[in-house]
Amino acid sequence: MSQNIPKIHSPVPYTLYRASLVHTPKLGELEILPDMLVGVDSKGVIDYLEPASGSSNPQESPRFKGKQMRYVDLHGTPCQFLVPGFIDTHIHAPQYPNIGIGSELPLLKWLEKHTFPLETQFTDENPDKMAFAEEIYSKCIDKSLANGTTTASYFTTIDGETTNLFADLLARHGQRGFVGKSCIDCNPDFPHYEESFEECVESMETLIDHCNKLNCGKSDFAVKAIITPRFALSCTRELMTKLGSLAKEHKLPIQTHISENKDEIRLVRETFPECENYASVYDKHSLLGPSTIMAHSIHLSSDERELFRKSGCSISHCPPSNSFLTSGEAPVHRYLYEDKINVSLGTDLSGGYEQSILGVARSAIMVSHHLAMHTENNNVRVSIAEALYMATMGGARACGLGDQVGSFAVGKTFDAQLVDLDAPGTNVDVFAFQKPNKPEDDDYKEKLVHLVYRWVFSGDDRNCVRVWCNGRTVVNKENQWVYIERESKE
Repeated sequence: MSQNIPKIHSPVPYTLYRASLVHTPKLGELEILPDMLVGVDSKGVIDYLEPASGSSNPQESPRFKGKQMRYVDLHGTPCQFLVPGFIDTHIHAPQYPNIGIGSELPLLKWLEKHTFPLETQFTDENPDKMAFAEEIYSKCIDKSLANGTTTASYFTTIDGETTNLFADLLARHGQRGFVGKSCIDCNPDFPHYEESFEECVESMETLIDHCNKLNCGKSDFAVKAIITPRFALSCTRELMTKLGSLAKEHKLPIQTHISENKDEIRLVRETFPECENYASVYDKHSLLGPSTIMAHSIHLSSDERELFRKSGCSISHCPPSNSFLTSGEAPVHRYLYEDKINVSLGTDLSGGYEQSILGVARSAIMVSHHLAMHTENNNVRVSIAEALYMATMGGARACGLGDQVGSFAVGKTFDAQLVDLDAPGTNVDVFAFQKPNKPEDDDYKEKLVHLVYRWVFSGDDRNCVRVWCNGRTVVNKENQWVYIERESKE
């Protein structure tokens, strides 16, 4: 493969997959499609999706006979199924080394003590910043892919050079990604980590151009710049206004933080007295719209929720991070059903400790149960189907990719992960009586649903054995384990 061609644009032959599919094309609906044939063309797009109907050699059917193609049978093992690739709508790549550090601190003190000092190491303050960044960024992307995430919306740092490097690494590793250079021109509590208005705009424009060149003019982008004001307290009004105009000029999405912590909300109110609330700060500067991802959104007022609904923006729900920093419990069930706001999931490394969106989905369910307990309202609970929807279709909609990824359908891109609950070293023991046998059996779907439930609550990266992005294999962990036989005791 040419070094200039992103991995997700590399040549791939027509491939016919046979597998059971699990997805959530609609909010709250878990759909099981047993023993399906999925045809994926050379562009990575699904052009055939039909039941296998018990055929032993589907590649010999009239539709495919004589066609140059690969046939991949993933249906032979009863504990395997395909799930759409996860979409992580909020992740800080430079914070990867800090996972698990700082749980004793609230948000603003955590930023000052742990986060900004680490992110400074990606700037000119560190003479070896490029090597430093490449090692950390590469491991972060690899770990994300290994956990089944095929699309992610990233924050980097204020440094333009290492941010461009991150875009290069995404293209090389094969994950579809949004690259957000953190824009900070006002950081009084940590002045070593800020840039001038002019520096910010120049590096942002350079990043936009860099990402456009990486995509080689293709519409199915490998990487894309995303306008990223760090949060309202770190940006001047002038900078937010300019970032809003850049998003409009280049038709780019936007990501930022909002209402994560009550002290943060109070400071925003004091800093922007002319605005009715936190959300209106972004709205006033043209940063709130259908292509905006608002991370956390824990403590939204009714007026802010209405503004979100009208603008069409999406929320990135980050329950492990919200719990780790004791920030609060976002009432996402209300956001989804009462307020009609799209909600996705974010790992939010390193405020978040979960490196997998599967773990975030699990956390979303459990946090909603705690919310139900102390509000004595069971209607706020999030179901497994709702959590998986946020992990896939909700993320796709948040990223403006709802018609391209997030579920299995003809015309959509084949972004998928192969889940195997019998994988070597698995944390999930599935017994013979629990395994689905034949698709025509009355209990086949029920057993497969129960496997999905067990995966959600007990699974991890060991069960994600293969990952495809844009139809290209980007992770293959099969046959990587070696077992040493125990010596028998006499």
